[in-house]
Order: sequence, then C-alpha cells, then structure tokens
Amino acid sequence: MRTDCKHFESRTYKTGDTVRSCKLGLAPDAPWRCPTDCQKFERRSMDVGWTHGTMVTGAAPEAPKSLDDGSAAAILSEAESIINAIAPEVVSELEQGKSKKFKRKKKRKK
Repeated sequence: MRTDCKHFESRTYKTGDTVRSCKLGLAPDAPWRCPTDCQKFERRSMDVGWTHGTMVTGAAPEAPKSLDDGSAAAILSEAESIINAIAPEVVSELEQGKSKKFKRKKKRKK
C-alpha cells in the first residue's frame, strides 16, 4: 500500500494485529497494494494540529497468489455484497430491539 497517500490508514491493536486500508475504499487489494493508477492518490503533506506517533505499521501479510489473477478481489467483493444485502434487515432488527427496551423502561417508571 502507498503509505505516503493521505488516504492510507493503519491501526495496530493491542494483540499486534494491524489493519491497513484506504479511507476511501479504493484499494480492493488492501492490505497488500493500491491500484497502480489510482485517481484519488494524494501525497501526504503536512497535518497541522495533529499529534503523530511513529509511522511504524505492522507488516502486511504475505500477498496471496490469487491477488494477481483477481480472484481475491472477487471474493472480497462477494462478501461485501452479502453484507450489504443483509444490512437493512440487521438495522431494522436493532431498531426494533431498541424500541422494545425503551417501552420496558417506561413501564417500570410508572
């Protein structure tokens, strides 16, 4: 990944796991690489007012062989489609659960 792009982000967790991604979601081959001709690439310049830690990110996992033939991106795209398909149902269930909890709390206060 292009760590010098202002849209690159990396987060390392206490477990040592590292997430490397594009904030714009334009790197289908993340965490291994960005598109060669990415139209949104902007070199990271200066960030006024930010406090920066060290720019040490965990190493990206070894790139799978399926990265070059496009099958890795196809699997990730399919997984994203599945999640997007069920998202409205999940949100609806969560909202219904919240309204039920709110009604229960109101009844107890009487």
